[in-house]
Amino acid sequence: MFGISPIGWVHTLGSLPAIPLAIYMFARHGRIVPRSALGAAYFVFMFVGAATVFLVAHEPVSYVIGTVTLALLLAGFGVGRIAAFGRAGRYLETIFLSLTAFLLMLPTITEILRRVPDGHPLVTDLSSPLLLGSQASLLVMLIAGLSAQIFYLRRQGRLAVRVVPARGNR
Repeated sequence: MFGISPIGWVHTLGSLPAIPLAIYMFARHGRIVPRSALGAAYFVFMFVGAATVFLVAHEPVSYVIGTVTLALLLAGFGVGRIAAFGRAGRYLETIFLSLTAFLLMLPTITEILRRVPDGHPLVTDLSSPLLLGSQASLLVMLIAGLSAQIFYLRRQGRLAVRVVPARGNR
């Protein structure tokens, strides 16, 4: 079905749960929260998807996307644990993990449009206006989403500074 090999199904079904997990965390927390149960599940599913891309990829760009996704995933889950980054660590983990969601959705949209409906896909050419428009829409969502996340984190930081009493007023 859909011309997907058995290892391709492992890749597809292994990474698909990361999509609703990311959507839920974006809606609930405004970002992917790495130090949570859902964040841990997101890490596992993203890791499975990114690691298995090397076994199923047919386009050279897929190897680049897989490598960059793995690097961003590991950096996103690790940077918040490094005290030297301070508050910047939270910004970096948010940016890195949002980029992993984008890099998951980019090939997902491409593959859906190139495979569905089975036997008569919506897109047969990588330069199709529908495909390019879908990819451009994802890029706009990434830029808008990252801007909103950074604004929200800055606002949270400012509110936290106001809540902490001054040393002389204790």
